[in-house]
Amino acid sequence: MKKYALLLGVSLIALMALGMFSSAIGDSHGGTKGKSAVKAKNEDWKAEFPDYYESWRGTSKSDEIVDMLKKNPQMVILWAGYGFAKDYNKARGHMYGLVSNVNSLRTGAPTGPTDGPMPTACWTCKSPDVQRVIDEDGENEYFTGKWARLGDQIVNTIGCADCHDSESYELTISRDYLARGLEASPVDYSKVDDTQMHSLVCAGCHVEYYFKATEYKDTAGADQKAMVVTLPWSEGFLAEEAEAYYDGIDFADWTHSISKAPMLKAQHPDYELYTTGLHFKRGVSCADCHMPETADGEADHAVSNPMTNIKNSCLNCHDATEEELKATLEIKYNRREQLNQMAMNTLATAHLEAGKAWEAGATEAEMAEVLQLLRSGQWFWDYAIASHGGYIHAPEESLRVLGVAINKGSDARIKLAGILAKHGVMNYEAPDYSTKEKAQALAGVDLEKEIKAKIQFRNTLFKEWTESAIKNGYLDPDARKGMTDNTSYPK
Repeated sequence: MKKYALLLGVSLIALMALGMFSSAIGDSHGGTKGKSAVKAKNEDWKAEFPDYYESWRGTSKSDEIVDMLKKNPQMVILWAGYGFAKDYNKARGHMYGLVSNVNSLRTGAPTGPTDGPMPTACWTCKSPDVQRVIDEDGENEYFTGKWARLGDQIVNTIGCADCHDSESYELTISRDYLARGLEASPVDYSKVDDTQMHSLVCAGCHVEYYFKATEYKDTAGADQKAMVVTLPWSEGFLAEEAEAYYDGIDFADWTHSISKAPMLKAQHPDYELYTTGLHFKRGVSCADCHMPETADGEADHAVSNPMTNIKNSCLNCHDATEEELKATLEIKYNRREQLNQMAMNTLATAHLEAGKAWEAGATEAEMAEVLQLLRSGQWFWDYAIASHGGYIHAPEESLRVLGVAINKGSDARIKLAGILAKHGVMNYEAPDYSTKEKAQALAGVDLEKEIKAKIQFRNTLFKEWTESAIKNGYLDPDARKGMTDNTSYPK
């Protein structure tokens, strides 16, 4: 069978043995520094691989905006005090990875290179320009400063050089933090075969991570602090193991603005959850399902949901009809969604009850166990849900993790009932959070202000970034041709 013409061979140019990673990366994470060989402009691949390029551009068809906060307003309460309470949409195609990042209210409305709420690390999974900049400036230097600092350089969306070596064209691990994560994990990755590489290239982005504060000295000898993307894999890939890692370093992404709990935000632990499922155990790679063969035996680079192409994705292995598979997957989704709603309602209500307990005069000693239950319970919920395809990748594990989340949230509510009663609050009913608008009011989100500032940013600084990138040769003028500019907010 002719398969993955561009993905030939075992791509160990960048991998080799995992034992070589540490010597190549070093402790300073300084990068190679110098002119980069990375072909970050996706259009530079078009002449040699026209069919793959056009196939990849097919991801621009996944342009629908699904406002997940409108669909599930509980999420606003769960993320109160964090950027996700402002704006969170269902993921779109790779062509929209960078633009969605720019348009999101979470990245704020900077007015210059030192302004805005996010660090440069927020570009990391959105563009092959990231590795180009790291090669040219150094890894620590890339991870230093604000997101807006590199707005005129990180301009090409998720594409060819994120997965392929720019000289050999073979699959490669393009992010050093993934190499470090693999080396730190308890799994032996010293020998990586072709099937594993067809998943590991995806794991560069579809993983759980955090920003590790890393002190270093710049070329002038001045003290600097980089916020380096780091994978919490030293304990393993399970939700409990990642939680143990974070607890061990006393880490929190933010403090919940209502309950005051020190919270963790799962990013998208797709690879981790996938390794617990049957597909992984049977040797099925990410590419087998998300980049199935076309009629001429080539890999479809319009990376998409396998459900939109069951004939070429699922039916290559499953002995069933398309209708039967759709019915089975709908059952799996509905089971996951039932527990998802239970977990969100339980945890959101608990956060609000915790807020009332503080208001009533609860002490830190009384609330300590409740806050830990909220932190842990929400982590388990998020770990299952942020892995968007978890109900297919690992349905049993997804349900198990959600079950733990519900249990911890319920325990928190039981303890809160006692604390509230102790402080004279009986039969407390949490306020209504049944709509996005009501939930954001409770969470203190000034959506009108956020949108106004974002539109101003889009009409000024973002346009300047684009013009500068084209002028300096970083961005092809036609790179975003044919893409829509949809957002979850009115422009």
